[in-house]
Amino acid sequence: MAMSGGRDDGAPMMEMNMTPLIDVLLVLLICFILSIPVATHSIDIDLPVANPNPPPNQVDPIKNKIVLTPQNEILWNGDKISQATLVAHLQESLTFAVEPELQFEPEPQASYDLSAKVLNIIKASGVTKFGFVGNEKYRVFGKA
Repeated sequence: MAMSGGRDDGAPMMEMNMTPLIDVLLVLLICFILSIPVATHSIDIDLPVANPNPPPNQVDPIKNKIVLTPQNEILWNGDKISQATLVAHLQESLTFAVEPELQFEPEPQASYDLSAKVLNIIKASGVTKFGFVGNEKYRVFGKA
């Protein structure tokens, strides 16, 4: 900005000095900008509440083990289940993209009748990845 000192004829300067006016206006503009509340456009959404005790997933996507006990109990990955629950778990295992391995291990004094029933349930379910485990305990006849 250029400053003018007046005219050459010696007359006093009659024009208003604009610099202080512009400074005051800039300060007022800054104060006005700072006093405006921040515009927030929010939508209130009720999010679902997480279940503190989710039911454990009974069917492992990698490997599941069926154990038959001498007390005629069926254990699925260590949990006692019924024959109807066994059918449900086998059907659920077939829904995975890759079918999980199913291991069958009856204990030494388990009932042959229960073993036959469980094997028929497994066969009827259509499970293809099936194997007997724990047979190494019976390599020598008469030892458990």
